[in-house]
Amino acid sequence: MSFRVTASGGLAMEMFQVRYVLAAAKMLNFTKAAAECNVSQPALTKAVKTLEDELGAPLFHREGKRILLSEFGRSILPHLQQIMQEAHATRTLADNFRLLNQVPIRLGVMSTIGHVKLARFLAKFQRDYHGVELEVSEASVQELKNRLEQGDLDLAVLNPLEGLGATFRVHDLYSERYVVVFAPDHRLASLNAIKLVDLSQEPYVDRLSCEMRDLVMGVCRERNVSLYARFRSEREDWIQSMVLARIGFAFMPEYSVTSPELLQRPLIEPAVARTVSLASVPGRPYSPATAAMVRAAQTFDWPG
Repeated sequence: MSFRVTASGGLAMEMFQVRYVLAAAKMLNFTKAAAECNVSQPALTKAVKTLEDELGAPLFHREGKRILLSEFGRSILPHLQQIMQEAHATRTLADNFRLLNQVPIRLGVMSTIGHVKLARFLAKFQRDYHGVELEVSEASVQELKNRLEQGDLDLAVLNPLEGLGATFRVHDLYSERYVVVFAPDHRLASLNAIKLVDLSQEPYVDRLSCEMRDLVMGVCRERNVSLYARFRSEREDWIQSMVLARIGFAFMPEYSVTSPELLQRPLIEPAVARTVSLASVPGRPYSPATAAMVRAAQTFDWPG
């Protein structure tokens, strides 16, 4: 890597000159410094002399084969060392970026998406790309859309509702059914599947954060199914806890049910399902790490 450092007043120096000066200051011998830098002694001496001419003062006193730092050389040495350290840091950052090391991916996840399937994918991705840092945040569909557009997120995992695919680049990951969840001793436990009409007048726990809530409620109105909401919350953990406490049943995506004590049955007549997708902004180039995550998501065994 070759750098040219330009300081105020138009002063410029090449990074190899800085490296040669630092080696000479360490060895106090041009021949040994040249060997350490893997260049010829005349080449190193010429480069140091050129820099001294550019700076307007000698960096070294020559005493035969021996050299000593001049007063000016001692004063400028810490600045040259800092330049070299910053150059190394820049190179490390560039190498890490190219090799996908320590490159953060900002991933947004819709708050109603169950963590089990996504955790399996993220765990495998981290094993395959262990140098990639991941920052995950939860939000609603609308907030995820806004943050994607503003560049605050690289990718988002969400349900691409109507019209989203026209605005964003969308890769479908998996589909999941909506199920009815209830406590183990609920009267519906004997059924293998549940029709919407079976739920009319049943006490109900309302998931306010569900992006498909309006659709489900609309179907209920069309079919004259009356649901009595005894509890409402935007928190998925509270919803499941209240169902388990026998407050009422709830509609949930099948992969969002995390409590092993809850019973679940598929909802039929009508069946309701959603697609979970990975979204990004079209035309915005991926970083190497983000591109790797997109490829990994497209090839991952989601239904497993």
